Amino acid sequence: MHIPSDYPDPGRLAAVEEQLSSYPPLVFAGEARKLTQRLAEVAEGKAFLLQGGDCAESFKEFHPNNIRDTFRLVLQMAVALTFAGKKSVVKVGRIAGQFAKPRSAPTETINGVTLPSYRGDNINATEFTAQARLPDPQRLLQAYSQSAATLNLLRAFAQGGYASLGNVHRWMLDFVGRSPAGDKYYTLASQITDTIDFMSACGITPDTTPALAQTDFYTSHEALLLGYEQAMTREDSTRPGEFYDTSAHMLWIGDRTRQAEGAHVEFCRGVRNPIGMKCGPSLDPDNLLKLIDILNPDNTPGRLTLIARFGSDKVESGLPKLVRAIAKAGRTVVWSCDPMHGNTVTTNGYKTRPFERISQELTSFIDVLQAEGAHPGGVHLEMTGQNVTECTGGAEQIGAEDLSSRYHTHCDPRLNNEQALELAFMLAGRLGHRH
Repeated sequence: MHIPSDYPDPGRLAAVEEQLSSYPPLVFAGEARKLTQRLAEVAEGKAFLLQGGDCAESFKEFHPNNIRDTFRLVLQMAVALTFAGKKSVVKVGRIAGQFAKPRSAPTETINGVTLPSYRGDNINATEFTAQARLPDPQRLLQAYSQSAATLNLLRAFAQGGYASLGNVHRWMLDFVGRSPAGDKYYTLASQITDTIDFMSACGITPDTTPALAQTDFYTSHEALLLGYEQAMTREDSTRPGEFYDTSAHMLWIGDRTRQAEGAHVEFCRGVRNPIGMKCGPSLDPDNLLKLIDILNPDNTPGRLTLIARFGSDKVESGLPKLVRAIAKAGRTVVWSCDPMHGNTVTTNGYKTRPFERISQELTSFIDVLQAEGAHPGGVHLEMTGQNVTECTGGAEQIGAEDLSSRYHTHCDPRLNNEQALELAFMLAGRLGHRH
């Protein structure tokens, strides 16, 4: 499904895209190659992929505190997963570019008025007016600037000491102390405390070991608005003939845009970034193998991540045949689980996702992969470091009546910081049982 070409002034759009093509890259080819190498470790079962962030970034909520809170949440989740799973965690944010959103309908109608759908802040605005819903090319320049500023802050957080293991562990203990389900997580948190104390006694601290004071953090978004992605594509100056989309380290193709003959697959085929692809109930094994032949013909480890998004009631019937087809064909992929998109319901007029269905899909995903002899390699979450009330359930027992109190998403409901950490501890427990 393409974003319709309904910009009122195509010439102005072309001029903006030409301007973007002369801007500096947001990420570098070497960083994308390093991520591919890390994802190859995930495919081998030697690492785990944690990918998460906003459903859709917005211009109005652009604030350093929001960036910090999402970054901090990813780090907290990663520490629990690293300790329990005894393997490193590859941290990839849905951030610094996740603006455009696919919609199921090109228009929406409210009180008898029909207007174009909101498609993300880099295309149009959320306000339900004819002017706000017109696609505006200037928004692409604002999205680039916001992505650049976000990346600048993320790099400072990742390398400047904020990501120190001591900081992350202290944040985790704060969560355990205040969570209604804190008793369930106390054992793991205590084990991590004992390990850190032991390391410190041996002289292994962030001051003596730089690796404990910094981390690698990558960015990703859906490659939906192809004009922007093409404008951000550059030839690698150190490897002539290789092209990278420098808008993000990793790109993914959505469930609506993965047609083998479609423009989105064709674009992703031509860039060397690691690529993700959503796999839902409508994807059969033959089409999956055809897409893999197009996107990763050389079977390069780490090049392709398959992101399963079935819904908690469809995983066990739909996923095994895809896993078997991949194994039979000898393809190397990362298997990741998106337990969000197949579990969306409407309650009290709000789109929401029940926490129990999210956790059930993730559990079923792990069970299926392990039963088929494959690695459950990652998780892909829509989440925020803010204390929103958008998904029901969890230890806080958010009910349908609570949704209206702090429902801030511009598009789909996100796990809040408490729910995301709770899910990470649950996942850590499952991974820990394998050792």
